[in-house]
Amino acid sequence: MKRIIVALAAFAIFAVASHAQSVPQADVAVGYSYFRMGGSGGINLNGVSGSAAYNVNNWVGVVGDLGVYHGSPAGVGFTNVTYTFGPRFTYREAGRVVPFAQALFGGAHLSALSSSSNPFAYGFGGGADIAMNSSGSITLRPQVDYFGLRSNGNTANCTRISVGVIYHFGQK
Repeated sequence: MKRIIVALAAFAIFAVASHAQSVPQADVAVGYSYFRMGGSGGINLNGVSGSAAYNVNNWVGVVGDLGVYHGSPAGVGFTNVTYTFGPRFTYREAGRVVPFAQALFGGAHLSALSSSSNPFAYGFGGGADIAMNSSGSITLRPQVDYFGLRSNGNTANCTRISVGVIYHFGQK
């Protein structure tokens, strides 16, 4: 009986250790993004977004996100660059699909013709990492975020829809 208890305790310890190792230390992502500035009558922009994240533990990480979006409404070139940082909360018990939510804060740089502005930017949203290989080191990430661009007491309500490829590396 004593051997069974010791064996079960050892198995439990190794199971916890192997579970802890399934958490990547960090990840980098890059992908296509559609960015809608404003509601009806808004501006459609297309571009690329990327992020780098460090996982503090199994469920919380710190992420930096950079996006560059461009469009030509009415023939005028318009560019939006967002740079935000914040926490990401991940539910890793889901298996091959790992959902997350995040809150991002930072800034943006908007430019059209010879004018530009630098509003405060904040974003709330989430998505899921869908494992593309057996180790889970490469994933596909669909993601939807609300972005607010606040300047001079006004807020532009924006939506970002992204899909990208993520590489997870290291182990916690």
